[in-house]
Amino acid sequence: MEEMEEELKCPVCGSFYREPIILPCSHNICQACARNILVQTPESESPQSRRASGSGVSDYDYLDLDKMSLYSEADSGYGSYGGFASAPTTPCQKSPNGVRVFPPAMPPPATHLSPALAPVPRNSCITCPQCHRSLILDDRGLRGFPKNRVLEGVIDRYQQSKAAALKCQLCEKAPKEATVMCEQCDVFYCDPCRLRCHPPRGPLAKHRLVPPAQGRVSRRLSPRKVSTCTDHELENHSMYCVQCKMPVCYQCLEEGKHSSHEVKALGAMWKLHKSQLSQALNGLSDRAKEAKEFLVQLRNMVQQIQENSVEFEACLVAQCDALIDALNRRKAQLLARVNKEHEHKLKVVRDQISHCTVKLRQTTGLMEYCLEVIKENDPSGFLQISDALIRRVHLTEDQWGKGTLTPRMTTDFDLSLDNSPLLQSIHQLDFVQMKIPATPILQLEECCTHNNSATLSWKQPPLSTVPAEGYILELDDGNGGQFREVYVGKETMCTVDGLHFNSTYNARIKAFNKTGVSQYSKTLVLQTSEDTDSEEQTVPFPVPSERLPLRRMSPFSSTLNLQPSFPRRSYFDFRSSPHQLSLHSSLQSLNAPGCNFETQPAPYSQLVDIKKLLAVAWFAFDPGSAHSDIIFSNDNLTVTCSSYDDRVVLGKTGFSKGVHYWELTVDRYDNHPDPAFGVARNNVMKDVMLGKDDKAWAMYVDNNRSWFMHNNSHTNRTEGGITKGATIGVLLDLNRKTLTFFINDEQQGPIAFENVEGLFFPAVSLNRNVQVSCRLLLRLPTGSELSPC
Repeated sequence: MEEMEEELKCPVCGSFYREPIILPCSHNICQACARNILVQTPESESPQSRRASGSGVSDYDYLDLDKMSLYSEADSGYGSYGGFASAPTTPCQKSPNGVRVFPPAMPPPATHLSPALAPVPRNSCITCPQCHRSLILDDRGLRGFPKNRVLEGVIDRYQQSKAAALKCQLCEKAPKEATVMCEQCDVFYCDPCRLRCHPPRGPLAKHRLVPPAQGRVSRRLSPRKVSTCTDHELENHSMYCVQCKMPVCYQCLEEGKHSSHEVKALGAMWKLHKSQLSQALNGLSDRAKEAKEFLVQLRNMVQQIQENSVEFEACLVAQCDALIDALNRRKAQLLARVNKEHEHKLKVVRDQISHCTVKLRQTTGLMEYCLEVIKENDPSGFLQISDALIRRVHLTEDQWGKGTLTPRMTTDFDLSLDNSPLLQSIHQLDFVQMKIPATPILQLEECCTHNNSATLSWKQPPLSTVPAEGYILELDDGNGGQFREVYVGKETMCTVDGLHFNSTYNARIKAFNKTGVSQYSKTLVLQTSEDTDSEEQTVPFPVPSERLPLRRMSPFSSTLNLQPSFPRRSYFDFRSSPHQLSLHSSLQSLNAPGCNFETQPAPYSQLVDIKKLLAVAWFAFDPGSAHSDIIFSNDNLTVTCSSYDDRVVLGKTGFSKGVHYWELTVDRYDNHPDPAFGVARNNVMKDVMLGKDDKAWAMYVDNNRSWFMHNNSHTNRTEGGITKGATIGVLLDLNRKTLTFFINDEQQGPIAFENVEGLFFPAVSLNRNVQVSCRLLLRLPTGSELSPC
């Protein structure tokens, strides 16, 4: 039950609800806190004056966007807390749980009455601190709100289950521990609060004070208080109005307030709603059960990841050790070859040394013998052997001829170890080796642009054997900047919206799976539309038969270009070079007469010249980004809503430069709602009025007047509203960074916003009482001149 504690705390004081009341928006608030945030409205907007004027609006209708702005030209007060007329700009504070609230404009009068019985200022209103909806109180004040007895019972049971010390119910800041409980007042007091608020004299002297624990038991055993009708305090609720969704008494039925409504028995509806809540809780319980199972799965994944990591590390170490062992074996083999070469070289050299030594010894002996013969003095004896010795000397000299004294072996080893392939393999050693998907191929015949949107298509290579789990599409910013991811998924076709008009974008794609990411594809250069022809047409791309061979002509080719050539046709022109393969194309945008214009800078006053320069770029409302309550029709050109609350819908086309103008026609306008028109970022809040956050710039308008709103700030109230059949024009000049609004061809107020820049989408917020349509075949506003910035 501890997880339920935040549901039991007041959004203003941050403590457990004390005597909670139910606001018409179904949120709860303490009675004391409700009184603290009461503010006073102008006299002209009191319930009495409204009834006297015959407006017929219920006392609890939410304030219109202008109902608290009659004393302020700069702020309508919608969705924020106002103040007393003397201090309308009281700064806001934050409650303990972070909800923004306003302090009371003046201290409440000292009184011993309960907050519900104490008088409230005349013409007071209260704003829900959670949904920020405002409503005006009638003569009953806070007594007009029903008390949430069920919530009180839940809080009581929760506190009993926590067995916490009972706290004083009258301490303003940090509640002290209660010392007594008054059975008649049903209030827990600490000693200071008892002496101040419950003195033992006068009528209070007869009240019985008991210890807190005994008081809690007696409160638990006492019969549950029966809720009474807020309009007839002496009558208990006995029936349930299906249309108003509230319990009523028989006197309410007799007075005719609910005579035309469907009324059912209170007990039957109690059982029916309990059954419906139980069925809704079953679905929520299933989601919670799935979430718990998912958490168990994630925790098991953590353990499995740790186990797989240890196993994978061991496998990696084993694989690397195997590689090291193989390298050591190869090292031993190579060393054996070196040793063999070493022995061979030594043997050759040693053999040559031995042979040369023998011959040198023989030659030396012959030389010594010849020298001794030369010393002989007997001529006849010398001549007998001289011829033979001369021949031997010449023969021996010839034996020492060319090559004999040349080494038969060099000292260098003729082996050279080629380790570059192995080093390259080691450097390329990775977990993704042979497992990553192949690089995707862009299908040029299916790539095109439309207005400021680009559609790209790709596929896996035909011979790819590794499957891809998804693709990542990247585009630059249109100015040659860094690439950004615009799509991640399994599809092989993607349309990117909201690009700049007349800009060049670079696109590339890569594939991925569990192992890793592939290389990028060739870069595709896309040119968004700048053609001023408004005729909608689709021109197919003729693909020449030599396209595939041309794509393989150069291994250095890395860029495919889509560039403008002729304004009214699309074609392919292939040209190859040693380093570049280019694809030149004009991508004719599919323009139709539509809802916006684009032009170069020109003075606002030259409306005729502007019209000549404008480029028509058609758009419709976007169901993909709209709130689920928005209802589309007329090929997404007409929108309304199924909810009483304001919901936002955007156009499909975004604008980032140029001048753009579009108009919307009010097809239906009931009960004086406040639709808003303007521009917004793509991530604007969809469940509040346009302009409530800092992502939208808008004009909201009723049947009498209008305001400009951005970041919940209201400015420039202007007389003149809308009715059925009215036309609202929006002029977005991104060259001058301004936004201007028109109603029925007349400029509404001054230039609404300045210094607006970035990417903007046409935007509208409306509820079920409004239906608007985007106008085609536009004409510019006539009879007005727009002053330049």
